[in-house]
This record gives sequence, structure tokens and C-alpha cells, in this order.
Amino acid sequence: MSYISEIRQKIGHELLIYLGAGVIVYRDGKVLLQERKDNGKWALHAGGLEIGEELEDAARRELLEETGLAAGQLELLGVYSGKDRFMSYPNGDKVYMPGAYFICQDFSGELHPQLEEVTQLKWFNLENLPENIHEPNRRPLEDFSQSVLKENKKNVKTIS
Repeated sequence: MSYISEIRQKIGHELLIYLGAGVIVYRDGKVLLQERKDNGKWALHAGGLEIGEELEDAARRELLEETGLAAGQLELLGVYSGKDRFMSYPNGDKVYMPGAYFICQDFSGELHPQLEEVTQLKWFNLENLPENIHEPNRRPLEDFSQSVLKENKKNVKTIS
């Protein structure tokens, strides 16, 4: 039985603070998102930390479990907390999940969605992300998109 399952036996569906880690998979101007089975929204690949686990290791584990991709080098995007980090699951569980998000451009493997949690995996252009983004993933995706756009502007040379 997992740590969270043990805690849930004691507290039921009450609010639980739970630290998470997630990954933005990026290649050729596109990000890989997953359509969640529980709410039908598009989301990053993320989940909760296990006891004693490093944040980066949790991000790698979640990416592999949910997509079949093995992460190489990861770069920290940021740590997120705040009002948009509250979630209620269909079974009634409530969590507040601050999280660390990493950028992954170095990965290997074949895409295989985790059937228990993921309906489908799909690549999206940064300029054309879906409207129905899982709320806790909005800020990390917006921050990442802004940083890529800013970097692209720096790399554009003007002709005089």
C-alpha cells in the first residue's frame, strides 16, 4: 500500500498537502500533453513524490509511467504554489499540490499512454495549445511558452 493510500485511510477525502513534480516535454516547437481520464483535460506529466524520493526522480518516474518516455537531462523551470494548486478528484479526494516543474528536451522511448490515467498523448504547437488545460498546469505552461518566445526573439537577426 502506498503512503498516500495509508494517509487516505486515516483522513478520508479531507484536504491533504501533497508535493508534486512534473515535466514539460518539448521538441521542435511542440509540447507533449496527455488527456487525463479523470477530468478530460489536457495536462503535463506529473504526480506526487514518494517518501525519500528526489523531485527530479519523481518527475522522471511520472514521465516514464504516464508516457513510456525516459527522460535524459532535465532543467528546472520553477516551483509553483498558490490558489491554482488545489484539486478535487472524482472520488472526492482533495489535495493542495505545490510542485516543481522540469523541462525535458532529451528523451528516448516510444509513446505508450498509461491506460489507467491517460486517454491519449498528443503533441501541440506552443502557439496553439488546447483551451481545456488542467488548471494546475496553466502557469507552468504559460511561463515555459513565454520563455521560449523570448528566446526565439533573441535569436532572430534583423536585416538592415
